[in-house]
Amino acid sequence: MLCDVSGKSTFTSCDFDLRSLQPDPRLDGLLQHISAEDFERQNEEARRTNRHAELFSLYPSVDEEDAVEIRPLPECPKEHLGNRILVKLQTLKFEIEIEPLFASIALYDVKERKKISENFHCDLNSEQFKGFLRNHTPLVDPSSQAKAAIFSVTYPSSDIYLVIKIEKVLQQGEIGDCAEPYMVIKESDGGKSKEKIEKLKIQAESFCQRLGKYRMPFAWVPISLTNFFNVSTLDREITDMETMVGKNSAGERRTLIQSRRLSEKSLSLEDSYIGPNFKATTMTVNSFFKQEGDRLSDEDLLKFLADYKRSSSLQRRVKSIPGLLKLEISSAPEVLNCCCLTPELLPVKPFPENRSRLHKEILEFPTKEVYVPHTVYRNLLFVYPQRLNFANKLASARNITIKIQFMCGEDANNAMPVIFGKSNGPEFLKEVYTAITYHNKSPDFYEEVKIKLPAKLTVNHHLLFTFYHISCHQKQGTSIESLLGYSWLPILFNERLQTGPYCLPVALEKLPPSYSMHSPEKVPPQNSPFKWAEGHRGVFNIEVLAVSSVHTQDNHLEKFFTLCHSLESQVTFPIRVLDQKITEANLEHELKLSIICLNSSRLEPLVLFLHQILDKLFQLSIQPMVIAGQTANFSQFAFESVVSIANSLHNSKDLSKDQHGRNCLLASYVYYVFRLPNVHREVSKSATSSNHPDPRYHTFGRTSVAAVNSKLLQARVMSNSNPDIAGIHTSPDEEVKNIMSSKASDRVYNRMSYYSQGNNDTPSSTTVPRPASKKHFHEELALQMVVSTGMVREAVFKYSWFFFELLVKSMAQYVHNMDKRDNFRRTRFSDRFKDDVTTIVNVVTSEIAALLVKPQKENDQAEKINISLAFFLYDLFSLMDRGFVFNLIKHYCNQLSAKLNNLPTLISMRLEFLRILCSHEHYLNLNLFFMAPDTAPASPNPSISSQNSSSCSSFQDQKIASMFDLSSDYRQQHFLTGLLFTELAAVLDAEGEGITKVQRKAISAIHGLLSSHDLDPRCSKPEVKVKVAALYLPLVGIIMDALPQLYDFTVSDVRGGKGRPTNPDEEQEGGNPVNQSVALAIAGNNFNPLKMSGAPLSSLPYKQYNVLNPDTTRNLMICFLWIMKNAEQSLIRKWIADLPPMQLNRILDLLFICVSCFEYKGKHNSDKVSTQVLQKSRDVKARLEEALLRGEGARGEMMRRCKTPAGNDRFPGLNENLRWRKEQTHWRQANEKLDKTKAELDQEALINGNLATEANLIILDMQENIIQASFALDCKDNLLGGVLRVLVNSLSCDQSTTYLTHCFATLRALIAKFGDLLFEEEVEQCADLCQRVLHHCSSSIDVTRSQACATLYLLMRFSFGATSNFARVKMQVTMSLASLVGKASDFNEEYLRKSLRTILAYAEEDTAMQATPFPAQVEELLCNLNSILSDTVKMREFQEDPEMLMDLMYRIAKGYQTSPDLRLTWLQNMAEKHSKRKCYTEAAMCLVHAAALVAEYLSMLEDHCYLPVGSVSFQNISSNVLEESAVSDDILCPDEDGVCSGRYFTESGLVGLLEQATELFSTGGLYETVNEVYKLVIPILEAHRDFRKLTLTHDKLQKAFDNIINKGHKRMFGTYFRVGFYGSKFGDLDEQEFVYKEPAITKLPEISHRLEAFYGQCFGAKFVEVIKDSIPVDKTKLDPNKAYIQITFVEPYFDEYEMKDRVTYFEKNFNLRRFMYTTPFTLEGRPRGELNEQYRRNTILTTMHAFPYIKTRIRVIQKEEFVLTPIEVAIEDMKKKTLELAVAINQEPPDAKMLQMVLQGSVGATVNQGPLEVAQVFLAEIPADPKLYRHHNKLRLCFKEFIMRCGEAVEKNKRLITSDQREYQQELKKNYNKLKENLRPMIERKIPELYKPIFRVQNEKRNSFHRSSFRKYETQLSQGP
Repeated sequence: MLCDVSGKSTFTSCDFDLRSLQPDPRLDGLLQHISAEDFERQNEEARRTNRHAELFSLYPSVDEEDAVEIRPLPECPKEHLGNRILVKLQTLKFEIEIEPLFASIALYDVKERKKISENFHCDLNSEQFKGFLRNHTPLVDPSSQAKAAIFSVTYPSSDIYLVIKIEKVLQQGEIGDCAEPYMVIKESDGGKSKEKIEKLKIQAESFCQRLGKYRMPFAWVPISLTNFFNVSTLDREITDMETMVGKNSAGERRTLIQSRRLSEKSLSLEDSYIGPNFKATTMTVNSFFKQEGDRLSDEDLLKFLADYKRSSSLQRRVKSIPGLLKLEISSAPEVLNCCCLTPELLPVKPFPENRSRLHKEILEFPTKEVYVPHTVYRNLLFVYPQRLNFANKLASARNITIKIQFMCGEDANNAMPVIFGKSNGPEFLKEVYTAITYHNKSPDFYEEVKIKLPAKLTVNHHLLFTFYHISCHQKQGTSIESLLGYSWLPILFNERLQTGPYCLPVALEKLPPSYSMHSPEKVPPQNSPFKWAEGHRGVFNIEVLAVSSVHTQDNHLEKFFTLCHSLESQVTFPIRVLDQKITEANLEHELKLSIICLNSSRLEPLVLFLHQILDKLFQLSIQPMVIAGQTANFSQFAFESVVSIANSLHNSKDLSKDQHGRNCLLASYVYYVFRLPNVHREVSKSATSSNHPDPRYHTFGRTSVAAVNSKLLQARVMSNSNPDIAGIHTSPDEEVKNIMSSKASDRVYNRMSYYSQGNNDTPSSTTVPRPASKKHFHEELALQMVVSTGMVREAVFKYSWFFFELLVKSMAQYVHNMDKRDNFRRTRFSDRFKDDVTTIVNVVTSEIAALLVKPQKENDQAEKINISLAFFLYDLFSLMDRGFVFNLIKHYCNQLSAKLNNLPTLISMRLEFLRILCSHEHYLNLNLFFMAPDTAPASPNPSISSQNSSSCSSFQDQKIASMFDLSSDYRQQHFLTGLLFTELAAVLDAEGEGITKVQRKAISAIHGLLSSHDLDPRCSKPEVKVKVAALYLPLVGIIMDALPQLYDFTVSDVRGGKGRPTNPDEEQEGGNPVNQSVALAIAGNNFNPLKMSGAPLSSLPYKQYNVLNPDTTRNLMICFLWIMKNAEQSLIRKWIADLPPMQLNRILDLLFICVSCFEYKGKHNSDKVSTQVLQKSRDVKARLEEALLRGEGARGEMMRRCKTPAGNDRFPGLNENLRWRKEQTHWRQANEKLDKTKAELDQEALINGNLATEANLIILDMQENIIQASFALDCKDNLLGGVLRVLVNSLSCDQSTTYLTHCFATLRALIAKFGDLLFEEEVEQCADLCQRVLHHCSSSIDVTRSQACATLYLLMRFSFGATSNFARVKMQVTMSLASLVGKASDFNEEYLRKSLRTILAYAEEDTAMQATPFPAQVEELLCNLNSILSDTVKMREFQEDPEMLMDLMYRIAKGYQTSPDLRLTWLQNMAEKHSKRKCYTEAAMCLVHAAALVAEYLSMLEDHCYLPVGSVSFQNISSNVLEESAVSDDILCPDEDGVCSGRYFTESGLVGLLEQATELFSTGGLYETVNEVYKLVIPILEAHRDFRKLTLTHDKLQKAFDNIINKGHKRMFGTYFRVGFYGSKFGDLDEQEFVYKEPAITKLPEISHRLEAFYGQCFGAKFVEVIKDSIPVDKTKLDPNKAYIQITFVEPYFDEYEMKDRVTYFEKNFNLRRFMYTTPFTLEGRPRGELNEQYRRNTILTTMHAFPYIKTRIRVIQKEEFVLTPIEVAIEDMKKKTLELAVAINQEPPDAKMLQMVLQGSVGATVNQGPLEVAQVFLAEIPADPKLYRHHNKLRLCFKEFIMRCGEAVEKNKRLITSDQREYQQELKKNYNKLKENLRPMIERKIPELYKPIFRVQNEKRNSFHRSSFRKYETQLSQGP
């Protein structure tokens, strides 16, 4: 239990024997003498081992939003495949098995009313039944035996059905008759049923042998696929589905099926349109619908399906046949482990040798357009006979079938074997028969005839239909087939494929010769009349559908291709195009017309044939044409057509675009398909004879994309220039130097007149003629871009990316084909072409500038054009003279600057432009990163490996400092980097709207560049990295200049709790008001402008800066650290040595921010949920994370991550350029956290930990450099403070043991080297250092503890030996421990005791110090520390009881009354605890007490009039502060060494404490107190002339006063409760009473529940009881084994004289010591009774201190009680009611609702018995007892005032009410008058005795009663406010 520690001495004997503990291992050589230089060298060698080579491998990759340099790789053109569904038929059985049955399966979409797939035919018959048909199937191909099909669905829907149709061999009888045995006979019945079955089987065999090639409909069944599609996502993603065909071109055959989805989704099943439960699902169907003979068409079937979906009534209307169908439906797997055939029956790779399980791909007929270009040869024709009407034909036409043949001539032998077979038969047939409906003259057909069209069709090709009647009866001598007639359909009409619906007539006689040359409707008259059915009317309906990559089925495209063909081939004129004849004379005109009309074609065929169209147009643009003897030029028309097509494709909402707005189809074409058109046969021959294969994609063999890409590499010459080109004989890299020369003259080019004369290659007199045979595509394209005008020109700019990429690829292929790769770059292309390129770049730049001054929508367009231009110049670096390209860049920058005024927009554009250029793979060489200004490279583009590897010897000859500046020499030598740095410097210095985003862009660009260098294997050698870092040295200067703009991470961190996992709830609080770094900033800097981090940025000018956000700052900081890590360290040291002190301080400020920036946050910050689930003890977690961070480090892990094999199933493609594939690395966005697995979180924590370690080690290296470089400087004392500040900050962050080991080593070196300075000059830093080292002494990790103990011992040893400052260090260590005990929730006294024992062991083993008093003093200190630790144990006991904990801390602080430093520390501890509980007022009071303590001791030291005169000056803030009065000088002297030497015992420390208090008072709503505090602060600031701080102070005062005015009575200050503890279980608390201050609007049940729950946990719930009433407790009646708590609500109580001073709401709630509660009772013992029996006890409590205090509960020291008689109770109640009325009447502004509520309670009809009843009880009669006369009269006067106030209120309400409340007002008036009349006689009745004079006064009237304060108060009340 709590004991009184007020008399506790600071230095007590050890209550715990330290020597009984086992010390930790000591560090070897700690006590040995070693020179400072050797010590530093050993430390540096240790730091340099096991370091990460690549810093950026530990840092998240660049945000792709900024990564404009990522040019997305277009998807390779490939065959379109939708969502693939694998259907396997397993079983097809009926109740009886008597004959072969044949299944066909297809998909139908009910909503779209369309069949969406071709048929799949399957034969599941047994060998026995197959034998029935052997005569009719002599050949059975393996492909016809497939039992599994892969269906494709591009647009998934819940309306899709899988329909299985069953056919059987034709036999005599209707369908119903043939189905009846299946419905009535069961094989299981046996007996007669068996006989019937055998009979039926024999009958069936007979029919099969005779009619085996004919079929009849039998049954069908639908299966809904709703459950197999993720229907819940369909509605949400319908937009995606409609456009997904354009999103990607479909996936590769050998990848996951989901990747072939035409949407840009991940490969996970959940994201696909196929549901997550779509695994292998076996479907079982037990009944089939019988086919209806008159409802067989697809139209009828779709009606059936619609009915079937709506209800099950279909099952009742249609007869069903029992049976069994089993099929398995699943998603088609990634790789089919079986043979797969395409719809053309071609094998798909891989095609295994074991070909037993064949799968067929089924062709899809999508419900909507599919915008995917043709990439496979497909030439299929589907013929659908639909209906035949022979109703008026002879009776013989009943069982009708149609034989369908594809003929190449009119002879019977000309039938071609191109019709695809069905199941269990040949692959291809010459003829096929439709199913027969028995005895139906007008049958419907559902047959699908699939035909493989010949590649070349002629006029002789046609479809022949032969109609037969089939005899089911076997009659002697009669044929089975009876010919009924013929019809036919020519395949070509006007050279175009015929498709669509047709209604054909039927010829009843043999067809005449040459019939196929005409359509059956237009047969020319014959010599002999020709007989037709129905008089030559159409009786036969068919539909023909073509799926072809050969036939365009579009008039415009057909005409264009036909005319192009006529130019390329030898054709005879005139030629026929559709219904038009074209002669050679008008061929040119028609071709130009067709080129213009190309864009008028429908979008789908335009896309399908896009590659061929563009190829032809490009061919026409450069092919010399001679038509009818005249030269024809189609260049301009072809170019304009290409522009028009590009415009259409980009504007289509159905086609997708990439992140740069590029149409995916065009991007794919340029990348994979385009090749230079061949102009001459000689050229093409020489090209084809080379070893390079055809660079187009190859998809006929279905090879993998990898194989395709290998072939495409030759087509797409990569934008890489060979770094190993042979040396050039001219001045090395002269081309690059020329660009950077500011005197480079601009050549003026003017070729427009030449081209405008005819747009052809006619020689001009002023130019060198260019022969037509030498026309090059890139030159022609550039020319057309230059001379384009009007709408064409606008479109060229808008979609410039396409034309730029065409230009680049054509240039690359030109260089490749012409073998110009080894030529001088400047001679590769003609001067004319260079002129055109210059013109294009200038014009495009002007267009960008023009667009940027237009609205936002145009800005987006300008941004896209800007990016396109950048990529164009990026590619030109690889192809053209680089000097020429640099000139273009310079013109671009100058032109944009001249035309734009908006700085953020201008910089943003140039940044994106430069970022793309800087992403060039030879960027470093382009910037001459290996060069000093006076030397040059040996080649224009040397490889890195071939460069001179000597270290930066040339740096010695120039001034080091200039290397860190962005000088003009630097910008001239390193052109691109100079431009980038110039933009960065400009944007950091700029202000204005939108600048933040641009700043992020700029820093992101630099970050991306450095990241690419760091992870580039070419830069892996240290000597290369040194040179690369040297290139970026000016960035250091820019960052230092931007120091005020950096986000300060030290403000956002809760610094008080470092070294421990912070409670997430605590983290969400604001910054900690008493954290040490804030206090440091306040305490030690003589009123300079301070940063909250404690960094005195006094060197910075006073200017409002635009502060960067945290992520941007982090990116900039990592760049800074990378340069510092990789730059030559000797160079860094020389640079530091030359720097002025102000700049050095800036570097230290930068390092300080870096420490907090890269602090290790731990796994709990990554994912709080996982830490809750997997919560472990602190020690286990610490060891676990240490094990992760120690080991080999993350380098090995990162390397493994970078080298993950391609087969990684979770992250496919991880090995591809990790730096840019952000979505496939482990770094994800914050909103993806929930998707991370535990393994990913662990790895992320591992990488984060390694990043923190490496970053801090780089910072440590820098500090060592600063120490070494500045050792000889005069300012080393100032620098030492800065270095120490950074080190202490790093120790206050969570760090790995690796870093801590090196950090402590550096600290020991500092102590050894600068011990005297450290203890004399850096007192505050030393105190902080002690606290952080002591904190690490309590670490659970042995290594850290050992290092911390060694450092602390060395600190004490040097303080004793060198400066005799040991007393001060002892005090600082003692204060540090007190602070730790009070603040750190995870503080472990066990480990700290072990550390104390280790320090003791050092002292005992230190032979050199044994002769001195040092060991004894160390032991005394450790003994005192050990006694402080005992307080920790007590505090732990009350951790859950905040009041008890604060009491204990209060008593500990009280115990240090004679040790001001320690008392101050404990007051701060209390303030921190209060802040965490959101008790801001109490926290502020703690700081006010601390400030008063400081003021007391300052007044003893100095006598300044502007300083407070001790704690007396603080009385207006709180009357409690006087307890801080210092003891007399003779007991404690402030000048004693180590006493009052802390940072707070200064004027700035005093101001700092008071300012923190004001912040907390403001947060707590006590704005009046803020004013009182500032009354003490302002004189000090005025004395120091700190006008900046005075400005801020008065601003805060203004806000405080504004809050007083605006908030006023709305503030809630607190609620008070009396809590009494009764019972021996409470120990010292027994019979003690306290007043508790609780948060505002706390209810009695809340505090009651809290205390009952807490003490229930302590003593057991059954032993704790809450006393419900507030009557005095009789302890004799209580159970001694129980603990009782009595809780009563109390209100502040004031005497009347106090009320004069307590006017405001604040004054009535501040400085409270007296509280009152009332207890009603009757004399009989009941709490409530009648009015004349009701007594009341008023209890007034007085507390030891006034609220608010430094505690939230204060002990009651005095209790007064007085009892009110019933009439006095009535008087109190009436006074209260009258006062309520007065307040409501006088309220400003008037509140009608409040007034009416009070009025209703006073005169309302329902309550008027209240006041009236009181009057009737006490005023009805004059009391008999004269003692009650005065009370009677007082009550009468109260009623008199009450009724007067009621009248005023009624009148006031009359003025406030609206018209709809008049009746209410009348009712109130009526009630008031009634009450007044009833009260009148009682009010007017006076007691005569009271008005008789007792004795006469001659001279003056005196009335003592009248003079009483109580009477005065009553009079005031009666007179009204």
